[in-house]
Amino acid sequence: MSITLYITIITVGVSILAMYNHALMDKLIFHPYSVHNNNEWYRFFTCGLVHADFMHLAFNMLSFYMFGDYVEQYFAMIFGRSGSSMYIILYVSSLLVCLIPTYLNHYKQYNYNSLGASGAVSAIVFVGIFLQPTMQIGFFIIPPIIPGFIFGPIYLGLTAYLAKSGQGGINHSAHLWGSLYGVVFLIITSYFIGNFNVLSSFVEQISVYLSK
Repeated sequence: MSITLYITIITVGVSILAMYNHALMDKLIFHPYSVHNNNEWYRFFTCGLVHADFMHLAFNMLSFYMFGDYVEQYFAMIFGRSGSSMYIILYVSSLLVCLIPTYLNHYKQYNYNSLGASGAVSAIVFVGIFLQPTMQIGFFIIPPIIPGFIFGPIYLGLTAYLAKSGQGGINHSAHLWGSLYGVVFLIITSYFIGNFNVLSSFVEQISVYLSK
């Protein structure tokens, strides 16, 4: 069984339990005030195991599974025997990194909470896009219509705008920083540890696509 499937099963299981157990949800959710005042740093990671509702959970896990499966396979090629470990490190560290700006902005606000694996999922999705920049992607319910290297900047620009405006009750900041962190993680680790030049491959794939 793949690591992606393991993470999906665990996340779905814990999320469903927490939806019907408010005490568990309160314990796992990202609450910057509790992190700061009670040293509950584990919340950076456990919040990725809980989701607001079934739609939130389904969207995250579907996106994660679709991209995670082949990113995991690519990591085996790039990092060899360390591929599985590097994949887990990427996912887990993304949960932390994507929420650091959220923590710094809200640790004094008792009523602020955030939940979901969106930051880590965004990291996996953008690593997938970076590895296959010419894949066709659509926006939400729109069928795949544009290549990933065009979708990526549009998504990041829109997410940055929404994060700045603070609209919709969604932690767009986590999506933004998770996406950026995923790409940075891939570039740095593949350069120092891996055996595959992801930057050269990225540029080459786009060049071939544009020359058609």
